[in-house]
Amino acid sequence: MKILVVEDETQLADALSEILKRHRYAVDTVYNGIDGLDNALTDIYDCIVLDIMLPGMNGIEILRNIRNEKISTPVILLTARSEIEDKINGLDCGADDYLTKPFVTGELLARIRALTRRKGEIVDDSKLSYCGLILNKDSCSMTYNENDVKLSLKEYQIMEMLMTNPKRILPKERIIEKIWGFESDVEYNNIEVYISFLRKKLSAIGTDIKIKTARGIGYSIE
Repeated sequence: MKILVVEDETQLADALSEILKRHRYAVDTVYNGIDGLDNALTDIYDCIVLDIMLPGMNGIEILRNIRNEKISTPVILLTARSEIEDKINGLDCGADDYLTKPFVTGELLARIRALTRRKGEIVDDSKLSYCGLILNKDSCSMTYNENDVKLSLKEYQIMEMLMTNPKRILPKERIIEKIWGFESDVEYNNIEVYISFLRKKLSAIGTDIKIKTARGIGYSIE
């Protein structure tokens, strides 16, 4: 799952990024409104954590722009403002949630989980299930029946994308953008290596779930 953090307080932004990464999220962090809008308009994120007071363009303007483009990505607004009018304005402009600084990171994580709990069969906040295969967030592993196998972070992130989009072909470009980012020089054969690892691990735990290749396009699970 990929999160965009738009926050001009660099220490806070970097701290949030590290916390999110430790919870198995892929994270892009930007520090001004212009870059925030550019990233948000790509529509590759599962959630956006957006400060209101930003240089270049404020968070409300960013929010209006992405909603005008019919981008429905969940948005959590962060701000030092506590006035009820600001909260109403943000929510009316299309925000899905609102946190006032200072806040507890555990609450932010819970709100992200709530907003992104849309696809797949959720067992609990730390597990995702598809046809008996369980992806364990806390242990970074896959389980089928009583068989368990560890995953690397990239394997986990690819498997999460596939399991939250069952039977849907995910283009290779989309996988690179979501997991490695736009600036990455990762090539398609890097993905093929991880897909090969995942296929072997699925076989090792005895599941009939397969990662299918749509030649020249991408991958899906069935």
